[in-house]
Amino acid sequence: MRPYIRKVKTASGATAVQIAEKVKGRTVIHRHIGSAHNEADLAALLLVASQEMAALNPGQGELDLGLPGAGGGGSSAAVVESMSSRLLTQTIRAVYDRLGLAQALGDEAFYHLVLARLVEPTSKLDSIRVLGELGLGAPHHNTLLNALKRAQERDYRGKVAAACFEHSAATSGLALCLYDVTTLYFETDDEDGYRKVGYSKERRVDPQIVVGLLVDRSGFPLEIHSYEGCTAETRTILPVIEAFQARHGVADMVVVADAGMLSAANLEALDAAGMRFIVGSRTSKAPADLATHFRWHGSAHTDGQTVDTVTMRRGRPDPGRTKRRDEPVWDPTVHTDQWRAVWQYRRKRAVKDTSTLNKQRNRALAIIEGQTRPKKARFVKEHNNQRQFDQATYDRASDLVGWKG
Repeated sequence: MRPYIRKVKTASGATAVQIAEKVKGRTVIHRHIGSAHNEADLAALLLVASQEMAALNPGQGELDLGLPGAGGGGSSAAVVESMSSRLLTQTIRAVYDRLGLAQALGDEAFYHLVLARLVEPTSKLDSIRVLGELGLGAPHHNTLLNALKRAQERDYRGKVAAACFEHSAATSGLALCLYDVTTLYFETDDEDGYRKVGYSKERRVDPQIVVGLLVDRSGFPLEIHSYEGCTAETRTILPVIEAFQARHGVADMVVVADAGMLSAANLEALDAAGMRFIVGSRTSKAPADLATHFRWHGSAHTDGQTVDTVTMRRGRPDPGRTKRRDEPVWDPTVHTDQWRAVWQYRRKRAVKDTSTLNKQRNRALAIIEGQTRPKKARFVKEHNNQRQFDQATYDRASDLVGWKG
């Protein structure tokens, strides 16, 4: 077999150009020419590959078609002396400078590491290749390692957070902040004091860490923290917000989080700190919160309808509450044991919820009838050592389709 030019899509979406050869059914890469991020780069890399192919096969001539740049009757072929992705690198550099990061850090090696990770997330060692393909002078591997040491020693995270704070304060504003968490796993079997097996959003069993991120209303990052992989989500929100307030002296802000952050201790701690919040309410609270509405208005709901009521901080609500037609108007000085709760009904959400309930119902019936292996499932209950369908729980869930608090 003869060598040929091979184009391959990389994980970052770039197109890698290689000189390869088929040997006994396997692809052998002779040379990696580079990775292109646009048509111009791809054309230049293909030209370089063609020149190297010609050097590998000196006895194989080219057909003279009399075209410019084709050899023979035309002008001499173009020679690529250097390549660079100037538009990409200049755009990233402009944003980096506009955010004040260059001035805050003053570390060019760290910037190059950031640039490489933005273009193609890869290892520190492979970042040298990425920088070279961008047409930049690739630093030594030790230079990148030293930059990371400086990031730890000089608190780059704090400096970046300060720069991001200034940018957000001048653009989107800081009155409303959103918080969420994710998990990052490591391809190793061994745990340590930081990387631990815990609840994984990707349902993996590898050691991981938990990352909490606070952003402004436009999604611009403000504060980031990481925790041991076995840390519960509800235990991450307070340290991030408290660090953000202490770092910038912020007193008044509204924090938005999903139901995963909803714990009585968290809400009371946020309230005690003088912070306002909007958090998702668990569906299990809906029957009590909406009991008055269902009694007086029935089960016919209009799309987009909202019910502004109250929900208990702890414990059960007053049983006599449903005797009053009007929903209570939350007053923090009066309802000291309750929060304000706003529930909304959407037809589109109801359709999705109903579909999910039907699947769960069919799964439960299949388990009860022995069609699938017995396992724990919703709407399956045990009575006298026999599995039965929990119709009452299913009916309650059906009444709440389309509602979100």
